[in-house]
Amino acid sequence: MLDAAFGPDRKARTAYRLRDGVDAISALSFAAHDLNGALIGTIQCWPVALHHGHGLASLVLVGPVAVSPNAQSKGIGKALMLASLKAAEETGHDALVMIGDPEYYGRFFGFVAVATQHWDLPGPFERHRLLALITRLGGLPAIGELIPDPAFARAQTTA
Repeated sequence: MLDAAFGPDRKARTAYRLRDGVDAISALSFAAHDLNGALIGTIQCWPVALHHGHGLASLVLVGPVAVSPNAQSKGIGKALMLASLKAAEETGHDALVMIGDPEYYGRFFGFVAVATQHWDLPGPFERHRLLALITRLGGLPAIGELIPDPAFARAQTTA
C-alpha cells in the first residue's frame, strides 16, 4: 500500500531518515480495514527530536498516511488523521510535525509551516511542506534539526 501511495523509491525520502532506528508509536498509529478485513488505509507516527543549541525537544512525526487507490476519496485518510490527532491529544503529545501538503493539512488539521522555517532535516525537503501543530506551552526552539529521537532508539544487536 505504501509503495502504491508513495512509489517504490519511498524509502529514499528524507522522512525515512527521521524514522531510522526507532519504532512507530503504536498508540498513535492506526489501520483501516474494509468489511472483508482487507487493509485499506494506514497512518503511523514516530518519535523524533528537535536537536537545538540547548539539547533535544521531543516531537511526534506524523506519517505516512496512505489509503489504497480503490478506497480513496471516501474520507478514510481524514478519519485516520483525526484518530491519530485525538490519540496524541489524549496521551499528552503536544508537538507534532509532518512533511505534507500545507493547504490540505493546514485547512483540515491546523498544521502550518510557521514554527519550522529554520528547522533542518537530515536530507532534502521542500521547506514549505515541513509542517507543525504545536500546543506545547512555550512552543519549541525556532532553530534546530529534526532527528530520530535517541530516547526511543531500538537496541542494536551485534553478532
